[in-house]
Parts: sequence; C-alpha cells; structure tokens
Amino acid sequence: MSDDVQDGFVRVRLDLSYDGKDFSGWAKQSQGQRTVQGDIEAALRTVTRSTETYELTVAGRTDSGVHARGQVAHVDLPVELWAEHRDKLLRRLAGRLSHDVRVWSLTEAPSGFNARFSAIWRRYAYRVTDNPGGVDPLQRGHVLWHDWALDMDAMNQAAAALVGEHDFAAYCKRREGATTIRTLQELRWERRPDGVMEATVKADAFCHNMVRSLVGALLFVGDGHRPVDWPGKVLAAGVRDSAVHVVRPHGLTLEEVGYPADKLLAARNREARNKRSLPGSAGCC
Repeated sequence: MSDDVQDGFVRVRLDLSYDGKDFSGWAKQSQGQRTVQGDIEAALRTVTRSTETYELTVAGRTDSGVHARGQVAHVDLPVELWAEHRDKLLRRLAGRLSHDVRVWSLTEAPSGFNARFSAIWRRYAYRVTDNPGGVDPLQRGHVLWHDWALDMDAMNQAAAALVGEHDFAAYCKRREGATTIRTLQELRWERRPDGVMEATVKADAFCHNMVRSLVGALLFVGDGHRPVDWPGKVLAAGVRDSAVHVVRPHGLTLEEVGYPADKLLAARNREARNKRSLPGSAGCC
C-alpha cells in the first residue's frame, strides 16, 4: 500500500499534548462531539484561512478521557500554504486552540514518515493511588483511587507473564477484521515518592482497551482478589473474561511514541500494515 505524499503537498509532523477530560477521544465523531482531532483540524483551517479541512493521522487514537503528553500526528498541506504559514503557524495555533490541547512543534516530516504506521512503539503510563485518604485534589484528573492496599511486588510478578508477543484477545475490545496480536515490550509498576503507583506499558501497538484492561487485571492481583498467575491464565485462554475490569480512563496518559531512523521509516510503514499471526497459527497475511 503506497503512502506517497501527493504532488504539490508536504507532510508535516505535529508533536502535541492534551488533557483528555473534556474530549470524546481523539477521533472525529459523527454526532459532533468535541474531539482532539476535530479541534486541531478546525484551528488549522482557521489560522491558515483555508476553505477545506486537512485531515490529521495520529500515532495512537486515544479514547474519551485519556490524556497525552507525547502524541504525534501528521498532516499533508499544500506546499504554498506551508511556505506561507510555517514560521507563524505554531504561535497562531497556540492562540486559537483551547488551553487543554497544545501543539509543541510543526516540522517537515522525512520521506516515508507516517505518524501511525512508522511508529515502532508507544509508551503509556497509568497512575493509581491506594492512599486510604484518596487522591491528592491537584492530581484527581490524572490518578485513579483504588480503595484497597496494593502489593506492587505481586503486580510486577503477574505482569512479567504478559510481556512478549501474544494474542491479547482476552484484554482487547475486538474489532471486526483487526488482529489482536501485539508485542508487549514492557509492563512494570513503580511507586513514586508521593505514594502514587505508576505502571509503564510499552508495546509496538495496542488494541482497543488493552492498557486499561491489563491494569485492571493487575490491580485485582495487587489487592488480593486474584492470584498472581491469574492474568497469565486469562491471556492464555484467549477470550474476553468478564472478571477483567477496564479501569477508568483518566489515569491513563500516552507518554511517548518511538520511531526508527529516517532511512527505516518507509520499511516500517509497509511492515506495520501487514496483518500479523503468531508462529504456527492459521492464516497468511
């Protein structure tokens, strides 16, 4: 599948962040709900005085209420429009966008770059506190309160069994025609000095609800409701388990997206479009 930029256009990379509280996720919605994509596309149209909307492609489509610190997107703009506005575009967007979404840089993307398909990993953080007094009011929009004491060592032991390439069907909301095979590169918990527990979750890609489902399963281990081997058994079963709780979105933040060296972008772009299967599984492409 070709991803060549059309003649007369230039591909621009956007690095951005947002507080997801008042957004209905990243992607534009048919009912007109407020979304990050919708806000940025509208702002671009306004500040460049364009009659058409130039559509953004994003590295990770976050759900309603999920935050992002290191989100990446791209947009293809007419060469003349980019040349006219590039020097002032960042400041003009800052003046037009609401304060809960910021674009930090706009750069001409290297050949072969695709914000979604060229990415080799995405790193999320989920933050939770088991403080019996609740969440610090200044962090309430970004930290989940879990009303049970959590055993971090047990959670990390359970997490270790989930790392690697697996079919994460048991932890994903299935979408028609989409694979649930992913390579989970890192899943670990640390307790910060302020007592907040932070899960680092890094993978080549994620399927719908995967991070929040994994966190939900590990919290059940941490509070003693399930044994350490339970999340691994759920994974091996390969079917959605009603006992796996999808935790609330406000504790989740997309922290960073990784890309290969410029000369490898196009190859990664092509590779990521192939539907994966596990060794020995049925199917070809």
